[in-house]
Amino acid sequence: MSIRFEHDLLGERAVPQAVYYGVHTLRALENFAISASRLADYPDLVVALADIKQAAALANCELGILSAAKCRVIVLACQELREGRLHEHFVVDMLQGGAGTSTNMNANEVIANRALELMGQARGAYALLHPNEDVNLSQSTNDVYPCALKLALHAAGLRLLDALDALRFAVDAKAVEFAAVLKMGRTQLQDAVPMTLGQEFATYSVMLDADRTALLRALDRLCEISLGATAIGTGINSPPGYAQAVRRHLANLTGLPLRTAPDLVAATQDTDAFVELSGVLKACAVKLGKVCNDLRMLSSGPRAGLGEINLPPMQAGSSIMPGKVNPVIPEVVNQVAFEVIGNDLTVTLAAQAGQLQLNAFEPVIAHSLFKSLAHLRAACHVLETRCISGITANTDFLHTAVRASIGLVTALNPYIGYSRASAIAREALVSGRGIAELVLQKGWLSQSQLDQILQPELLTQPRVDGGVGVPAAAG
Repeated sequence: MSIRFEHDLLGERAVPQAVYYGVHTLRALENFAISASRLADYPDLVVALADIKQAAALANCELGILSAAKCRVIVLACQELREGRLHEHFVVDMLQGGAGTSTNMNANEVIANRALELMGQARGAYALLHPNEDVNLSQSTNDVYPCALKLALHAAGLRLLDALDALRFAVDAKAVEFAAVLKMGRTQLQDAVPMTLGQEFATYSVMLDADRTALLRALDRLCEISLGATAIGTGINSPPGYAQAVRRHLANLTGLPLRTAPDLVAATQDTDAFVELSGVLKACAVKLGKVCNDLRMLSSGPRAGLGEINLPPMQAGSSIMPGKVNPVIPEVVNQVAFEVIGNDLTVTLAAQAGQLQLNAFEPVIAHSLFKSLAHLRAACHVLETRCISGITANTDFLHTAVRASIGLVTALNPYIGYSRASAIAREALVSGRGIAELVLQKGWLSQSQLDQILQPELLTQPRVDGGVGVPAAAG
C-alpha cells in the first residue's frame, strides 16, 4: 500500500496515500472505536462542516488574510463535499473525546488534501496549503463544531416537521371519517361519557400540531451561532469583522436566517439550544407513545378486548398461535418513544457536565439528538403509512356499547338529578339492565324525552338549558 508520512504534536505517522484524511484523523480512528457510527453516516453534518469551511474561506479572503488562490481551491473542495462527494473519508466515530476536535480536523484534512489535488499537488503537501493554518483559519473546534451541529440538526429537524405534518394530515382525515361514529369516552379505563371517534382522533391532531409549533421554535434557536468566538469566545486569532463576514457568507450558503450570538463567551459554553431541542423531541415522543398506547388498547381483541377499531394487519403475530395479529406498528413507535426519552436524559446530563468555558461532551449530545430526530421521523412515517391510514371503526359495536353503558346516565343528570342518576347507575350495574330501560320503567322520563335527550349529536357537545326543552324531574 502506498503511504505518505505526516506528523503532529505526538510525532510522525504513516498515512495511506489513497485517503484524504490525515494524521489527526488517523489517531482518532485508533482512539475512538466506540459506537460504529461514523461522521459519514450523518451527511447533514458533513455538509454543515463544508458550509462552514467555505464560508470561513470566503470571509478570510474578503478580509485579506487568505489568498484568492487558496480560497478558490478550498471553496471548490467544500462544494464537492456539499454535493455529496468524498463523504466516505469522514471516518471518525461520532462518540469521541476532545469536544469535537477530531471531527473538525477530519474536515480540515479532507478539504486540505482535496484542495491540494485541485492545485495539482500531492496529498499531504501541507507546506503549500495547510489543514490548520489555511482551512481552519480564524476558527476553533469550539465554534465550528457546535455551529455544524446546529446546521445539521436544523436540516434533520425540517425533515421531522414534514413527517409530523404528513402524520397529522392522516389523523385529520380519520377524524373527519369518524366524525359521526358515537362511542364511549373513558377516564381511568372506566366508562365516562359519550363522544365520537372523530373527536378522539382530532385530539391526536391537536397534540401533533402543538409538537410542530414547539419544534419550529427550537429550530429557530439553532439559527443563533457562535462563529468568530474561536477558542473560548474572545475571538482570539480572528481578524476584526470576521464574525459578521462569516455569518453573512454562511447565511448565503445555507439560506438560513443565521444570527451571531450577542455574547460569544457565553455562547461557547452554552448548550441550552440542544437541551431545548431534546426536550421538544421528548415531548413529541411522549405524545406519540400515548397515541400508540390508545391505538393498541382500542384495537385489542379481536373478540375479548375493546375491539373498537381495527388496525391494518401487517404480519402474522405468533409462531405458535395461528390467526394472531399483533399491533406491531404502534409497538415499534412506542419503542422509539422509549429511546428518545432516554436520549433526552443523556443530553441533559451531558449539558450540565460542562465546565468553565467549554462543554466537552457535545459529541454525545449530537449522537443522541441525531438518533432521536431520525428515529422519530421514521416512526411518524411508518405510523402514518402503515397504521393510521388503514384504521377502520367497528361502528355498530361502538353504538351498541354506548346504549348499554352505565356512563350514559351522566347525560340524564340535568333531567332526573344527580341522586336519581346515581341510584339508577347502581341498579343498572347490579341488574345488568340498561339505563334508559330503567328510567323509562320508573316513569321518570318518557320514551320521546329519552329519544330527544340521547340523540348522538347532543351527547357529544355542551347543552344549554336542558338542551331539548325537557324539564328536569322533580324530587
